[in-house]
Amino acid sequence: MASRHLSRSIAMQSLYEWDFYGKKEGSLDAVLERNINDFGPGLEDVHFVKELAHGVLEHLTDIDNIIEKAAPEWPIAQIPIIDRNVLRIGLYELLYSNKDEVPPKVAINEAIELAKNFSGQISGKFVNGVLGTVYKQLEGK
Repeated sequence: MASRHLSRSIAMQSLYEWDFYGKKEGSLDAVLERNINDFGPGLEDVHFVKELAHGVLEHLTDIDNIIEKAAPEWPIAQIPIIDRNVLRIGLYELLYSNKDEVPPKVAINEAIELAKNFSGQISGKFVNGVLGTVYKQLEGK
């Protein structure tokens, strides 16, 4: 597994756990450290995992509002936790990351792969639909 893909997987798993246990303030760092040690021993770019997770956290309200606008029939609380956090990572990369480092189509494709690997084919299509909608709106600006 490529280093960045593994980093995204660890960030998603950490955000999932943090979200599942009630988004307790200050608990994400401990979850990240444990998951990096468990799933990514020897991972070269630990900073990228933390950047993704903390970036999502920093922009959480805006990201969740975007999800609700892009998928109005799915209130954020009704989206499965895995899918919700895959979308959060995908939107963070799509909207806030360095586009030279992570082009928009790479951010979308990586999110789709995370959804397929951790949730299922239908989730991959859902993630593609939401992120594709947001990307089209960005292109129109």
